[in-house]
Amino acid sequence: MKNKILIVKHVGHEGPGLIGDALRSDEWEFETVELENGDALPEDLREIAAVIVLGGPMNVYEVDKFPFLNDEEKLIRKTLVEEVPFLGICLGAQLLAKTCGVSVYKTPEKEIGWYRVKTTRAAKGDMLFRHLPEHMAVFQWHEDTFEIPDGGMLLATGKPCKNQAFKIGSNAYGLQFHIEVTPDMVQRWMEGEKDKNAAQKTLGDTVKIEKTFLKQAGLLLDNFKQIIESSLRIRNVINIFIEDGKRHQRKKHPLWWDSKKHAFT
Repeated sequence: MKNKILIVKHVGHEGPGLIGDALRSDEWEFETVELENGDALPEDLREIAAVIVLGGPMNVYEVDKFPFLNDEEKLIRKTLVEEVPFLGICLGAQLLAKTCGVSVYKTPEKEIGWYRVKTTRAAKGDMLFRHLPEHMAVFQWHEDTFEIPDGGMLLATGKPCKNQAFKIGSNAYGLQFHIEVTPDMVQRWMEGEKDKNAAQKTLGDTVKIEKTFLKQAGLLLDNFKQIIESSLRIRNVINIFIEDGKRHQRKKHPLWWDSKKHAFT
């Protein structure tokens, strides 16, 4: 099994940012799928160590306009069944929620800029949020929100949008906020913001929050890396048993009385 991390991009300007920086090493090989360019998603996850689905300007219910959203749901469903670590950012989190059968809908108020989220009691014992503070500074850019799936665990809350992070299954996570943004990414995104006063405020806040945010993002992404490593160890052990079982089936072991040594003559 290769240590390949699949990055799913919806648009060119929403790249992996800090995620790529945190997970890039000699251990990991990246495979990026550019959906807006017509790239196909893989059907086989045996070579995939983790799946990360990034944000985008489309909505999960715009399937007629963006047919690849259906393909993403199939991919996410497969990660859940095979317990491949999954991290969904913004649109990626909403797709995870929709795949799990809950509603994704418009928020009463758009969230654009820097906000505070609060981790829940459940997050204190969760691997992804280990060592993170109760209150976190995060960057937001979304107009939709989601319900928490049955069996899911709410990990972070905020205002005006309550559901900010959740976990489903053994290692699938959805983050409504952007943990991947660099200061340069915020600068580029704000260039298209119509409200220039809001854009200037966001850029000013970025300077104030940058150091704290980078530290918290680094901790969370390092935790996700450990989740991937733990999952790989488990999957490798399972594969060893599966391959050993196949070899035993192929190899015929003679019974003791079949050998000349024990044959009755």
